[in-house]
Amino acid sequence: MEFELWMLLIFPLFFGMGWLAARIDIKQLVDESSALPRSYFEGLNFLLNERQDEAIDAFIEVVKVDPQTIELHFALGSLFRRRGEVDRALRMHLNLVERADLDKDKKQQALFELAQDYLRAGILDRAEQTFLELHDSPYAKQALDFLLEIYQKEKDWQKAIEVTQRMSLLTGQQQDREAAAFCCELAAEALARQQSGQARQYLEQALNTWPKAVHASLMLGDLELSGDRPEQAIAAWQNIEHQDAQYLPLVAERLLNAYRSLGREDEALVLLQRYQQNYPSLDLMNVLFDAVRQRQGLEAAYALLRGELHRNPSLLGLEKLLEARLLDAPDDRRADVELVRDLVHQRTRSLAMYRCTQCGFKARQFHWHCPACHGWDTYPPRRTEEAGFPL
Repeated sequence: MEFELWMLLIFPLFFGMGWLAARIDIKQLVDESSALPRSYFEGLNFLLNERQDEAIDAFIEVVKVDPQTIELHFALGSLFRRRGEVDRALRMHLNLVERADLDKDKKQQALFELAQDYLRAGILDRAEQTFLELHDSPYAKQALDFLLEIYQKEKDWQKAIEVTQRMSLLTGQQQDREAAAFCCELAAEALARQQSGQARQYLEQALNTWPKAVHASLMLGDLELSGDRPEQAIAAWQNIEHQDAQYLPLVAERLLNAYRSLGREDEALVLLQRYQQNYPSLDLMNVLFDAVRQRQGLEAAYALLRGELHRNPSLLGLEKLLEARLLDAPDDRRADVELVRDLVHQRTRSLAMYRCTQCGFKARQFHWHCPACHGWDTYPPRRTEEAGFPL
């Protein structure tokens, strides 16, 4: 291909076009910047220097001068809410909601922000109503999350169940575990009102919703036993092995007492020993130790405990072994055994806690509903040493 002289004109032409485009962009940027109030740039400067109070005051001036700064309204409102100035956030977002010139998307965004303001202010009825208005909007899923939070605060478990159903339809992800937990709460309220028939319906609903609902099986067993139906209670509690065997320690003592009421304590010991063999647990071992000691004597119980400690070594198990040894320790050795037991106990205090897998909150008592993060079924029924949590 031969080189033509006219091609040399292409390069200066492209350069000129680029220079012209840059001049136009710069001119547009300058025009837009000059249209912004001085307070806007002052606010930015304050933010860069981490002077938030002065930045807020400057941005408020911008809003007063130019009410069309929609995004700045949203930013200020959210900032007020995070700082705890809920009244100012409410006024900011209410002003947006009431504007007739706001398009549909911005209107829905303003409603979503306003609902969060109501929730933060503790005005739950208005928060609920506003979130409900967002059922057919891009904020539908987030609105349902907040509604679920509201209903749990108000202990309105029936509405909470309805929300989980709507969330399942919206997202395609089943919320059966949470729905079953809410059914158990309804059952507990019915039992408090001495409505055992209603409680049974809720527990059956929980199991139909989430067949692995251990809490429902545990409560159903308690309900059967209170109605003097120990066989049915035993069946309900034994079902937990098929749901999630790690929860068996929670019903070990219940099973033992139910079998005792039927005069079948030896059968209970065989069952608990099988559980301990297949699903070793310190809490289960404690129940089994006491039962064997009462039925077969201290030496048999001590031998059982020692064998378990060899099979599954743990400091909590060692502490239990030392406590057992104290029961028949000679007087001249009791002080030494107590000293070792006390030293081990100081070490095991933090190991004997239950710990939430969601937020890490520790508690001495097992919880179905975490007191800290409010998660459901987030506590493994095992002490921190068994569960392998770091200290």
